[in-house]
Amino acid sequence: MDLPRIIYEDNHIIVADKPIGVLSQEDSSKDNDMLTLLKAYIKEKYQKPGEVFLGLVHRLDTVTSGVMVFARTSKAASRLSDSIRKDEFDKIYLCVVEGELEQKSGRYQDYLIKDSAKNIVSITKDKNKGKLAILEYEVISYHSDTNTSLLKIHLLTGRSHQIRVQFSSRGYAVAGDKKYGSKIELPRAIALHAYSLSFPHPTKKEILTFKSTPNRRPFTDFDIE
Repeated sequence: MDLPRIIYEDNHIIVADKPIGVLSQEDSSKDNDMLTLLKAYIKEKYQKPGEVFLGLVHRLDTVTSGVMVFARTSKAASRLSDSIRKDEFDKIYLCVVEGELEQKSGRYQDYLIKDSAKNIVSITKDKNKGKLAILEYEVISYHSDTNTSLLKIHLLTGRSHQIRVQFSSRGYAVAGDKKYGSKIELPRAIALHAYSLSFPHPTKKEILTFKSTPNRRPFTDFDIE
């Protein structure tokens, strides 16, 4: 497989654009994964002997694309993980959903519970069992021919399948997301893309922002600024 696009790299971090169909890290399927691909890239480029260290800081679902950051040192991995715990990561997604939203902007707040055996997340009214999930959204455009809407989503919590569940539960399934009721066919993908990622650099402490504009359908059906 071709190397994922490298957006930025220095001695402490590497930021890359994850394609659809690629795992964040290796699992029992042995399918292509970001960690293995980027380790091979570092080993070859810098002629590293032995095992290359690369820390997984956060994940994207296999069917999702977009910006990811990885740690090139254990110190960077620890500090980036600490930044996530302190809510210092700012994540913005682009998403195409089925239907036309009544409100052009809004905030969703739910409690989510995961069935790990089935890998399915659902909303629960029991606050003691569920994990709080919050996001804010803005409708960028509506496509009447396909009855789909392009959204910009500011993720305020990072729960498993959060965007997918919170919108599908309100009747706006993410395009291509068969697991949560989408009627639109997309090959090995859903219309969800990690568009922008901001976080403090693990050593310099300055806030870095990286963006990736999706170049696949159905995003290309819309004008994305």
